[in-house]
Amino acid sequence: MTDNTEFDFKTAYEKEKLKSADLAQRIADLEDKNQELEFKLNRIKNNPIWKASTPARNAMHFVIRQKDRVKNAGSVRGVIAKLKYKQIERKAKVHYGTESFPTEETIVAERNENFEKMPLISILVPLYNTPENFLRDMIESVLNQTYTNWQLCLADGSDAEHAYVETIVNEYKKDNRAKLGKSEGAGVLYHRLEKNTGISGNTNECLKLASGEYIGLLDHDDILHPEVLYYYVKAINEENADYLYCDEATFSGKSIDHMITMHFKPDYAPDNLRANNYICHFSVFKRSLLDGTELFRSKFDGSQDHDMILRLTDNAEKIVHIPRLLYYWRSHAGSVASDISAKSYAIDAARGAVADHLRRHGYEHFKITSTRAFETIFKIAYEVQGIPRISIIIPTCEHLEDLKRCLTSIYEKSTYDNYEIIIVENGSSSKEIRAYYDELRNGAMSSVLKIVDYYEDKSNLNADGSKPSFNYSAVVNYGVKQSTGDYILLLNNDTQVITVNWMEELLMYAQRSDVGAVGGKLYFPNRKIQHAGIVLRLGAHRTAGHCHYGQEGMNLGYMGRLCYAQNVSAVTGACLMVSRAKYDEVGGFDEGFKVSLNDVDFCLKLRDKGYLNIFTPFAEMYHYESASRGLDLEGENARRYDEESEHFRNKWKTVLDKGDPYYNPNFSLDRSDFSLNVEGYSSLRNA
Repeated sequence: MTDNTEFDFKTAYEKEKLKSADLAQRIADLEDKNQELEFKLNRIKNNPIWKASTPARNAMHFVIRQKDRVKNAGSVRGVIAKLKYKQIERKAKVHYGTESFPTEETIVAERNENFEKMPLISILVPLYNTPENFLRDMIESVLNQTYTNWQLCLADGSDAEHAYVETIVNEYKKDNRAKLGKSEGAGVLYHRLEKNTGISGNTNECLKLASGEYIGLLDHDDILHPEVLYYYVKAINEENADYLYCDEATFSGKSIDHMITMHFKPDYAPDNLRANNYICHFSVFKRSLLDGTELFRSKFDGSQDHDMILRLTDNAEKIVHIPRLLYYWRSHAGSVASDISAKSYAIDAARGAVADHLRRHGYEHFKITSTRAFETIFKIAYEVQGIPRISIIIPTCEHLEDLKRCLTSIYEKSTYDNYEIIIVENGSSSKEIRAYYDELRNGAMSSVLKIVDYYEDKSNLNADGSKPSFNYSAVVNYGVKQSTGDYILLLNNDTQVITVNWMEELLMYAQRSDVGAVGGKLYFPNRKIQHAGIVLRLGAHRTAGHCHYGQEGMNLGYMGRLCYAQNVSAVTGACLMVSRAKYDEVGGFDEGFKVSLNDVDFCLKLRDKGYLNIFTPFAEMYHYESASRGLDLEGENARRYDEESEHFRNKWKTVLDKGDPYYNPNFSLDRSDFSLNVEGYSSLRNA
């Protein structure tokens, strides 16, 4: 809807009234069905035989889970490859632990290195009844830093039974390693608190001790890699970083080599951060970012770090992610690393922190809900502003059944109704498809559908009047020119709608001023994943590839990434929404990419303008991939793909050389499942 003066509000009201009545009836039917199923389920659960069969059912479900894991691998060959990889990965974990620590020679070299900027870094650690071995491990990890201009600020809220904490700290204050810093105030500082005021209050007391230009946050039971401060100061000098974080691992027992999980993170991604506190540890930031505000706010206790990270990254000018595993998060009974339920109030606090952040950015009437991945991994539903018209552009050639399935699903399933469909015919010759077009022009969809023929426009023909070779980009651009909507939705003719509010899920992001392209989650007909975002340089051609490709549809993804909306470098043109203004701003699709990589190129043009591209798993469709044009695996298609790949690599060489900011360099570029690059297992080996 671009002009309210032409809008028939009476007709719209009647239409909405009918839609509401239909939806109300559907809800009533579902509630009746739900009550019936609940009754049956409770009857089963209360049956003595059901209760007695619990051990057998647990065993059965274990077998089913293993079967699903095997199924997810795709084939026997895939299972063998996965098992082999897991074996290597388990061995690789050691390389990210103590084996990655610097040699004596490296320690001497790094401690003698003089940077132009040698800031004092104040590391804040609130103490509370810290077990002796945890306390010593934590302090030792700071004392062993190869960058020595630090200040360890300890505020102790321990009770009388843990008076040994002060004794141990006083012991370390005399350690020679605590006296290597060049700035005034460097070393170990300790303050005994009159009372414990919780993690937020105690950390704020630590801040009162600090005099450093940069502030770091360390938990009292965790461990730092010896080179973490060195790499951070290096980034401060080379990139003028004012907020820094790194990759991390959880571990159990007495050694960091007993790793449970390793978390390799993307570079700064604001939508990821809203949905999930992926930054977590080890945050170091310029003190000036606080700008007189509190470090931790007690009303967000349990997720005070998420709140702080959201606030400070908003203020930061240069956020730098160090893609190295430099923080070790101890997992033990009662720790968040062990189980979020140990601190259930953290869930509400996290939701509150994200809500506060969104309000600061001017968003209202949003909804934050937990996802199936984890209680603190959120779906954020933004309010759709108004009812703008969406132009759905569907290029097509033959493939009658594909097109029928696509259009029927749009018409029958979509809850958003201010849209138009532009079918861009390009080369069909069958009588059946032409008859279907006539049927569409006279059918129920006629009011929202327009059929244009690319080759009937003489400006699209060669000089001699002949048809040029197929050019998907040109066809798309032509379709967009024939449309009238405020938002462009590119859609393949071999797709099928699953999610009824798919357009709203895409539109809520496309309406944001900071967002470029938005893409949905696409499945193969067998419900395996076809698209969940595109990674630069992934795959044999080192151009771009789909992450999580071929995974089971219910897979949570790497660290839950299939369960929340996130920033990506590109999304597929098979289902892509963008505002018309931004489409025009970057000149639409580059017609130099006739068939392949035009969508990735388009997304990179948007990214180059400073826009964020987003993948949302909440707009779902089936995609009968390349059913209409075939795959680029052999013959002429393969030759053309090689040529377009070369063109893409040349055009975006600088971008590709830097790597994908949303895909950690420790991951393999030969696998789409976020597997570690076990061949060159750690970037720590080569600085």
